[in-house]
Amino acid sequence: MHTDVLVVGAGPTGLALGLDLARHGVAALVVERGTELFPGSRGKGIQPRTLEVLDDFGVLDRVRAVAGQYPPTLAWRDGEPQEEGRMYDATEPSEAEPYTGTLMLPQWRTQQVLYGRLRELGGEVAFGRELVGLAQDEEGVTAEFAAGGPVRARYVVAADGGRSTVRRLLGIGMTGETVDPDPMLVADVRIDGLGREHWHVFRSEEGLLAICPLGGTEDFQLVAQFPEGTAVDLTLDGLRKAVAARSHLTAEQVTELRWISEFRPRAALADSFRAGRVFLAGDAAHVHSPAGGQGLNTSVQDAYNLGWKLAAVLAGRAGRDLLDSYEEERRANAAAMLELSTRVHRGEQRRGRATQQLGLGYRESALSVETRPDLPADALRAGDRAPDGRRGGIRLFDAFRGPHWTLLAVGTDAPLPAVTVPVVRIPAYEAYGTGVFLVRPDGHVGWAGATADGLAQYAGRQGLLAP
Repeated sequence: MHTDVLVVGAGPTGLALGLDLARHGVAALVVERGTELFPGSRGKGIQPRTLEVLDDFGVLDRVRAVAGQYPPTLAWRDGEPQEEGRMYDATEPSEAEPYTGTLMLPQWRTQQVLYGRLRELGGEVAFGRELVGLAQDEEGVTAEFAAGGPVRARYVVAADGGRSTVRRLLGIGMTGETVDPDPMLVADVRIDGLGREHWHVFRSEEGLLAICPLGGTEDFQLVAQFPEGTAVDLTLDGLRKAVAARSHLTAEQVTELRWISEFRPRAALADSFRAGRVFLAGDAAHVHSPAGGQGLNTSVQDAYNLGWKLAAVLAGRAGRDLLDSYEEERRANAAAMLELSTRVHRGEQRRGRATQQLGLGYRESALSVETRPDLPADALRAGDRAPDGRRGGIRLFDAFRGPHWTLLAVGTDAPLPAVTVPVVRIPAYEAYGTGVFLVRPDGHVGWAGATADGLAQYAGRQGLLAP
């Protein structure tokens, strides 16, 4: 079998990349070694920047229909409720940043939404395909599987998790640290007699127990921490004993165990995000403590960054050197998010503006060209996220939505080069100032100038000039 892109792994990263490639018209195959999508809640926080990606993908309404808000925390002591708290510091939405709240959505639900959109776009997942070998040459990559025939692809993307088979086959190491040596379990459970208005937190000599209602479901996500060296019992009986020992709940109130896993929080970054025609994305490239709510979101951003670049190269609109910008841009961002997740885990930083990922950008990327000198410190620059807003009857996110670049002229009648992408002119807008901005398919400003001088050369390298 032949395909342009083989995506290994059907978690949030692989599904997001698969559907992004599909809307670009790229022939891609997503393979998954399991027989179904991952069934657990593991990554449950959807950050504001990811909500913008989901808006672009056309699934934001579906996410909102099944997601919940983060409830206040409620501490318990000796069977009595104590003080309430907030997991996230609130940030008010604005015209430029319309989504600032973090939504709660179990990972399995996020995957269902992405998978549904992938199938609508003509894509599919091949389940039961366990990768066992990779061989690449100048023209492509051959992937071998435990069952079924080989797949020949022009490019391969590893989205197969923290224990990535692809990364191991490539011999790429991971550098990092154990954030916390204490083992933890996470489980999806049903509990009778516990209110769903709070995220319940119990602290005892046995260790931390936190029970969070999962919005849009009847389940709770349960997290329990154990002393270093403990052999964690991952059965329903073991879970019931832990709950009864650490809270006022009885063992019998835990009525059902739907999914359970053990982990040790760690932070690790792949030494490289690429080997020839093979790329690493998501947990295959970076492993986070779950405390910061950054792992799934950083992974989706990887897919969003890589998808349009692969599409442009495969279509012949851009040279293969465009793919070099993936590691340049995403590895630096992943490193920053790993540091943030670790600080949150250790109680050194609150969840708030920094965890929303709205401020992340690519100013230092070779793909970001800023031609305006002496800008104010708070000015929008090439590499930054392109803000939303409404001017002249146009909503910018509506104009940006889709797999295309957008040429945006703000408060200027400057002549523009003839390009093959949508051209939008709006009145002056403080989020942009005035000038000319070429916005990438992933919603970041690629080129910025007071006029269009020099834009044609940049647009030509991206294959955007009209013939």
